[in-house]
Amino acid sequence: MNTDEFSTSKVPSDRSIPWWKIAVSNVLFSVSLPSLITGLDLAHAAPKGTFLPGVMVGSLILTFIGILTSVVGSRARLSSYMLARIAFGTQGSTVLNLTFALSLIGWFGVNINLFGDAVVKLLSALWGYRGPEWPIELAAGLLMTGTTLVGLRAINMLSVIVVPILLVVCALMLSNSIGHDSIGGLLRMAPASGMSFGDTVSAVVGGVIVGAVIMPDTCRFIGPMHGAVWTAVLTYFFSGAGVIIIGGLAGLATGRIEILDLMLFMGLGWGAFAIVLGGSWVLNALNLYSAGLSVGAAAPAVRREMATLGCGLVGTLAAFLKILDHFLTFLFYLSIVFVPVASIIIIDFFFIRPADYLGSASTSVRKVEPAALMAWAAGACIAVLGSAGFLRISGIAAVDAMVVTGIVYGMLRWRPRALASQRL
Repeated sequence: MNTDEFSTSKVPSDRSIPWWKIAVSNVLFSVSLPSLITGLDLAHAAPKGTFLPGVMVGSLILTFIGILTSVVGSRARLSSYMLARIAFGTQGSTVLNLTFALSLIGWFGVNINLFGDAVVKLLSALWGYRGPEWPIELAAGLLMTGTTLVGLRAINMLSVIVVPILLVVCALMLSNSIGHDSIGGLLRMAPASGMSFGDTVSAVVGGVIVGAVIMPDTCRFIGPMHGAVWTAVLTYFFSGAGVIIIGGLAGLATGRIEILDLMLFMGLGWGAFAIVLGGSWVLNALNLYSAGLSVGAAAPAVRREMATLGCGLVGTLAAFLKILDHFLTFLFYLSIVFVPVASIIIIDFFFIRPADYLGSASTSVRKVEPAALMAWAAGACIAVLGSAGFLRISGIAAVDAMVVTGIVYGMLRWRPRALASQRL
């Protein structure tokens, strides 16, 4: 395989990967510890009649966005960062891509911290481990970076091994939960009051929407468009919704509020290890893979291997030094301001200038695209204000940001005659 992973060029058709392998990797975004924790938290916070509908509506929104970005990646055969290069211009996208890389590196480090903390708790509960956390974090960072250096095919191979194990663990959790009561009976255990329906949907969407934004990074290796569609559907609707619901039902059945305590209470200590080790390994490898692509798009002279290694070392060092504890809020807002980027690329690809993405024009884009920058600034402001609770339109900050961005960008770029000749 090309050692550059085609980070700054289109993926040739003969380098495609079967769509189901890509789907398996992306499913790991859902079958993971964060998804189970989201379900657990929502089940204890969302009132009766809100938890299940909220999860389903949030998953449908994610699926819709994921389908659009996946199809763009599959058709254009470019990473999300090269797509941003066309949409924003060579200079306009440079700062954007480097900042996106910073966000992904930060979350890479945060996940290593979460991984180390979870492993120490499990080792302590199961075998009385009292050692330090840093050797586990260091080993995790090196392992995840090494996997990413090999490339997407290594991540896919790992996913094929890990995903079935994690699905078995989730199935056992569900079986154990409904052994306490029926699904309807468990849902009736939810609190009488709590989060609003909009907040429930927003929690589901906001938690993983960045993953939907960067779907082109993996789906550019998919040939048939139906494969890209099914990848998004399996990732966000079936797997995503299913795992969140299982986490919620398990929390209601046991009354536990900590996912590791819950799994140990169910006698699934080995399952907890599988979720923590396998899920975190593949999830963080995908984060680092996208970070390396973003650096490669912003600085084409830097080889993919060096960009990935540098990002991995910085993220691991940040986790090792525990400095990320002071930057979680910063990382959160840094992540959500990139959500509007997907809206611009979607509008641009499907309605404004598809030829620039499908043809050779991708190598000769303009330096700056003012309309994209202005629309992104408007959407980013909506995202920040909505997440801070100062502005609510639909009640879902990420969706509000994408809709406003799309409207502003469409108005700025609207040229009826040009659109009629270029529309897909």
